[in-house]
Amino acid sequence: MAIVVNMPRLSDTMEEGTVAKWLKQVGDVISEGDILAEIETDKATMEFESFNEGTLLHIGIQEGDAAPVDALLAIIGEKGEDISALLSGGAPAAQEASEASAAEAAVSAAEVTAPAVVATATATALPEGVIVVNMPRLSDTMEEGTVATWLKKVGDVIEEGDILAEIETDKATMEFESFNAGTLLHIGIGEGEAAPVDSLLAIIGPKGADISAALNPVAAPVAAKTVATAPVAVNDAAAAPVATPTPKAPVADATAVNASVQTGRIFASPLAKKLAKEKGISLSEVKGTGEQGRIVKIDIERFTPAAAQSIATTSATASAQAPVMAAGEEHYTEVKNSQMRKVIAKRLGESKFSAPHYYLTVEVAMDNAMASRAQINSLPDTKVSFNDMVLKASAMALKKHPQVNTTWQGDTTRFNSHVHMGVAVAVPDGLVVPVVRFADQQSLSQIGAAVKDLAGKARDKKLTPAEMEGSTFTVSNLGMFGIQEFTSIINQPNSAILSVGAIVQKPVVKEGAIVVGNTMKITLACDHRTVDGASAAAFLQTLQAFLENPVTMLA
Repeated sequence: MAIVVNMPRLSDTMEEGTVAKWLKQVGDVISEGDILAEIETDKATMEFESFNEGTLLHIGIQEGDAAPVDALLAIIGEKGEDISALLSGGAPAAQEASEASAAEAAVSAAEVTAPAVVATATATALPEGVIVVNMPRLSDTMEEGTVATWLKKVGDVIEEGDILAEIETDKATMEFESFNAGTLLHIGIGEGEAAPVDSLLAIIGPKGADISAALNPVAAPVAAKTVATAPVAVNDAAAAPVATPTPKAPVADATAVNASVQTGRIFASPLAKKLAKEKGISLSEVKGTGEQGRIVKIDIERFTPAAAQSIATTSATASAQAPVMAAGEEHYTEVKNSQMRKVIAKRLGESKFSAPHYYLTVEVAMDNAMASRAQINSLPDTKVSFNDMVLKASAMALKKHPQVNTTWQGDTTRFNSHVHMGVAVAVPDGLVVPVVRFADQQSLSQIGAAVKDLAGKARDKKLTPAEMEGSTFTVSNLGMFGIQEFTSIINQPNSAILSVGAIVQKPVVKEGAIVVGNTMKITLACDHRTVDGASAAAFLQTLQAFLENPVTMLA
């Protein structure tokens, strides 16, 4: 079955992308996770990986060419598969669908299980001026988003450029602005609720417009028949014009259908439906507290079946006469994992279990570094930290030891000539890694200013995806918390990460005498697929020399 791969939206403001370089050619066998191409966005040039496997049958956008988001980028399928219908825009399937009866279209719609962009499926059925706004893909790895805050409410007049909501992605909480003007007619995802990319987020249009077609997209026969006659998996649900599947009717099961005879449907958020399914709860038994009686997450969490309530009441009555026994009670609180926390778990798990880690530790004498920092910070409007010095020294050491500044790519190893330094920053929800680009070409004060700016954005949840992408090496510093030595998990696709401990005052031996010295332990975690032990050891020796003699970093 052929898979259409569309031009992805790799940044929140991206409207079109340029294919900088194709890393695969027509006829190549593609595995899930392979890098298909390097795509230039409005913010950076980024690698675009395949989420599917098969043979690359067609390239739709050539190197150097630009195309809008969702334009046909490539087609992946079985070798020798006929893709003529896809290249012609799916015209034969669409024509067949338009000639099908309403009953036949309804049957095919009922079979659809894959989510799709409502705006595409119902475009012909929507009144003029009504716009369906879907959950945007605000980062390259985002699969679902959580609405942190709605800044507009139903009935508000929306201008183009107005901020509709703050959406929590897997990397940061970002403002989402409207590209359309009109009245906010419907909110599809409540605050605190999560939903997959391309789920119905909101509807904007003329005041008083009929939006029933958008809320019940199963009525669109053309899209329904398209799925039945030409099933095509779409890589990016942002809606290629070919074979876009129509969502299932919002009614989830037979019980819900019977319960909705009077109202026509049961309104429930995607997350509420998911939780109800997991807990075996029929939506027809749940009273919604959301907008217009919509069932939301908290309704499912608080729901107690009538039978269970009856049993509980009976049990309480029966046990009322039993003797009361003093006993300890176990208490716990479950906190919903944020998008950031879930992605941290996924990415670090993938790194730890796929990359063979090993660790090397050295102890650095920091007396000269402390004296140099004091002199530098005595200058007007200048302030650098020990972490800035570690970043600068690491960047310079990477230039001398390129084996450590690499990326494992399966069949090849990429040697990065540039040094983009990732800086691990702790935030309330977990950890983010903003990137100082071309760190080897920046002075200590420039690195310090860049880190301060990025760390501030991280704590305020204002980092953009472009500011967290492209690192070639990462530094994690827990020294400010008094941690003397620790190991880190490699931040893929880097080949190494440096763990920096606290500066400790201790007895040391200098020229045969025991004196008071200041030392700091640093530990390098390496991917043994790309970095050999001898290469890592040589890198640490160079890094140690730079830190113990900071004047060499200024040469």
